[in-house]
Amino acid sequence: MSRVAVVGGGTMGNGIAQVFAASGYDVALVEVSQERVDLALSNISKSLDRVVKKGAMDEAGKRATLGRVHGTTSLEDAAGADLVVEAVIESFPAKRDVFAALDRVCPPKAVFATNTSSISITELAATTQRAERFVGMHFMNPVPVMPLVEIIRGLATGDDTYATVAMTAKALGKTPVEVQDYPGFVSNRVLMPMINEAVYCLMEGVATREAIDQVMKLGMNHPLGPLALADLIGLDVCLAIMNVLHEGYSDSKYRPCPLLKKMVAAGRLGRKSGRGFYEYD
Repeated sequence: MSRVAVVGGGTMGNGIAQVFAASGYDVALVEVSQERVDLALSNISKSLDRVVKKGAMDEAGKRATLGRVHGTTSLEDAAGADLVVEAVIESFPAKRDVFAALDRVCPPKAVFATNTSSISITELAATTQRAERFVGMHFMNPVPVMPLVEIIRGLATGDDTYATVAMTAKALGKTPVEVQDYPGFVSNRVLMPMINEAVYCLMEGVATREAIDQVMKLGMNHPLGPLALADLIGLDVCLAIMNVLHEGYSDSKYRPCPLLKKMVAAGRLGRKSGRGFYEYD
């Protein structure tokens, strides 16, 4: 695979485009408007500046990486890609519509991958005509830094498809881990209930936000406390994943905390809105 398309240029999408381009792939980065394309490319440039500052890349490498990312507002520009990675909002209807459009413009040999953090790979694959060539490719945030990629097999995912995508993840310098298709996969089935329980602790007055995070950082050696991590991920994303877990397993242990729901309703989504469990400039 040498040509890749990334659909969605938000926090995850522009990070995914960056790591592919930095590894020598030509990348079509698709967004809904030129304004969002420009923002995604700007964010990639700023991210690469940090890489250069750390000495992991020189200015020539940065220019070459940016030169391999081609921003576009047309899904038809994904038609020449060997691999298409979808990274739009965590919504089944939104992802379904993207893949339906991609299925029409991409050749049958193209592999489709979704960066969903919780939605069923099997259900998304069933909306296309290439379920055997459909897989989950769940990167971690921040994509350029985190080494893990969960490779999730849908019910119909072919062995060749899995092997190709796992090999591609290794080519990016990532560590692929095989996971089966169940709600939340492994990462969010384990992580999100912990975050949700931390929100319950805050709601019930067990401890302050700082104390809850400090216990997990100092006591469990986590680099970031669960409430600060929720702010980084986005409280709306955390809530969406908890809803998928609750619906998928029909188990009350996955019930989203009322405080989490209230904060999302109030627009306090974390870092991206300037306020979540903490306040940000």
